Amino acid sequence: MRPRIPLRKRLLVRLLVATVLIALCSVGATAWLAVETTTRAIQEEQGQDLADDMRILAQLSGYAATHPEWKGVAPAVRALSKKMGRRIALTTSDRTLIADSAPHGTSLPPRAAANVDPLHTDTYTEPGAQLSGLDPRVVGPYRLTANERARLAKLAKDRQACFRQSGIDTTITMTPSGRPVLTDADGNNANDSVPEPCADGKLNTPTITEEKALKNLIVSAQPCMVRGGVNFKVPYFGVDISDKSLGSRYITGAYNKLGDAADIRKAQACTDSARRAQLDPYVAPVAELFLGGGDTTAPRFDVSPANKAKVVGAAAAVLALTVLVTAVVATRLVRPLRALTEAAQQPPELHVRVPVKTRDETGILAEAFNDLTERRERMEAQRKAMVSDIAHELRSPLTNIRGWLEVTRDGLVEPDPALLGSLHEEAMVLQRVIDDLQDLAAADAGTLRLHREPVRVEDLVDQVVAAYRVSADTAGVALTGRTDSSLWLEADPVRMRQVLGNLVSNALRHTPVDGTVTLAAWRDGDDVVLTVADTGTGIAPEDLAHVFERFWRADQSRSRRTGGSGLGLSIVRDLIAAHNGTVEAASEPGAGSVFTLRLPNSGAPEGD
Repeated sequence: MRPRIPLRKRLLVRLLVATVLIALCSVGATAWLAVETTTRAIQEEQGQDLADDMRILAQLSGYAATHPEWKGVAPAVRALSKKMGRRIALTTSDRTLIADSAPHGTSLPPRAAANVDPLHTDTYTEPGAQLSGLDPRVVGPYRLTANERARLAKLAKDRQACFRQSGIDTTITMTPSGRPVLTDADGNNANDSVPEPCADGKLNTPTITEEKALKNLIVSAQPCMVRGGVNFKVPYFGVDISDKSLGSRYITGAYNKLGDAADIRKAQACTDSARRAQLDPYVAPVAELFLGGGDTTAPRFDVSPANKAKVVGAAAAVLALTVLVTAVVATRLVRPLRALTEAAQQPPELHVRVPVKTRDETGILAEAFNDLTERRERMEAQRKAMVSDIAHELRSPLTNIRGWLEVTRDGLVEPDPALLGSLHEEAMVLQRVIDDLQDLAAADAGTLRLHREPVRVEDLVDQVVAAYRVSADTAGVALTGRTDSSLWLEADPVRMRQVLGNLVSNALRHTPVDGTVTLAAWRDGDDVVLTVADTGTGIAPEDLAHVFERFWRADQSRSRRTGGSGLGLSIVRDLIAAHNGTVEAASEPGAGSVFTLRLPNSGAPEGD
């Protein structure tokens, strides 16, 4: 009965489980990557939107800083909206529309994005604005006249040339009021460290316009200081206003003379309030800024229930398709395996072959199985033939011995020496067959004993040639040996003489009169090569592959005249394999055969 495979161990189930796990991991990894990528993209987009918002606010704050009212801002709003790809709307504090890039009647966003107030800003619209709270572009009464600008520009160039003579490179930067300022390579005010030859004070001295504005600022700040208990008056002549903060450099220096931190903070607050009051008439009123996405805004990633359903549906579809494809592929893979299993479970006598339909791994496995089946058929045939051959080899001498013994017992033949010699010869045939079978059985079982010792190849060849000299002379065949005296083997000398004797005996049996049999040996790299070559009848090409098979003989009549038991060459192959060597046969019909033995060279023993 065929064993039932548990469900969890079936190949199809394992493939399906592995595929589902891979699909789930793939879907999960893809979803995670998509979320991470989308989140990063949204964050980058939000950062870009924030930067765009700051640029819009900076330009509108600049417009408010240089215009006393919002009249005429509409063209600038539309141009800025087109450039930034955003809807831009300006309203008063009570939501009265000032300008809007959207079509008339479009509703405003629910909340304002920012207030446009150049006198109260904490954004990075311009360098310094986030520190003072004033947009540096608000200059108001500090704007220089054309003549003052020209005079200061000339003074700035002279100061720059003086700095250059002192080895300092500077750059002339124009402030919004029109006053030039020298900056060093790091962008800092170069007036912080003026070389002595250049410290004439001309460039940093306030102009008439600036003196007038500074005087008004200080006078306006005095009442606040008095109310705050700060008894402090700031002179307004000789003020250094090279800084962009409209005289705060000078005023802060004067504050520091107070010494008391509380008084300094009070004086600074009074001055800031007075400055905003001074600049207020020159800037546009406070406006609210509304920003919208417009037509060019990219859609936001919204994981709504509908989107979640889409993601889950897509994942389920991918998983179902994966399972379906895997089931189809796995079924095609399992089908030939099942055929192989069924064929392997059939009785040996059926010898079922599996059809090969593909050239993939399964097809190669089917071919290997078919080859194994064919080898099993051949081995079964050889086993049956060997049983028949053994019976044949034993039956002939036993029949002869039994027949002669029966006629002798009946008194028909006298037991003379000739009869006894014949019976002894038949007994020796039986003994040789049994000895050969024992050697083959020991080789198959791995129990063949070898008594290894250093053997000189020259002595081995001479012994074999001497042992078969009489047989060669009787057959009229020239037997010669040729070898090198320096060749040594680590081998069993008895077994090696048996191997060479079998080969020489076969060669003499198949070599005609006046033929030659040569036993030679030489070194080939790390091996010793021994050959037995004859000039006999040779072996047919179709028979050459079978010469080492047991009980095989080219003469199927099994005549003792043309061969022995058919076990000699099989014994040669097994004995050489036991010595870690190889044996090969080469032949040409009518020209003779050559049997080549290749064994490891052991080298001469010490002291030899």
